[in-house]
Amino acid sequence: MSLSTDDIKVGETRESVLVDDLKRTRIVQYAGASGDFNPLHSDERFAVEAAGYPGVFAHGMLTMGMTGRVLTDWVGPEALLRFGVRFKAQVWPGDTLTATATVESFEDTLDGPVAHFSVRTVNQHGVEVVTGTAAALLEP
Repeated sequence: MSLSTDDIKVGETRESVLVDDLKRTRIVQYAGASGDFNPLHSDERFAVEAAGYPGVFAHGMLTMGMTGRVLTDWVGPEALLRFGVRFKAQVWPGDTLTATATVESFEDTLDGPVAHFSVRTVNQHGVEVVTGTAAALLEP
């Protein structure tokens, strides 16, 4: 997928439902895939009794990875140059997450035009769980 500045405009947005009713199974699968077996994400008793949370919650990097899909589905994974986020709130089993990416600006570089994006993911209550930025190299 090769996009140029003719294909996208400043202010344009894309929205994507990343997950509807996040299952604990997906959180555990992510733990296995990432090697992050922190009990906050898999051991209900530990999360509640030892750590004081209402229950287990998703890994931040799982949320970040899912958020990245709104970008890669739009510009393609090969175009993505940078992607960074700030974790704003926990993601709980049962949550529905929706991500939005917005083109903020374009920059001419020696390698070609670069699009700069803001990203945000919210849960079913409209609470921001992730905010961030990204950059993607476009076709000249």
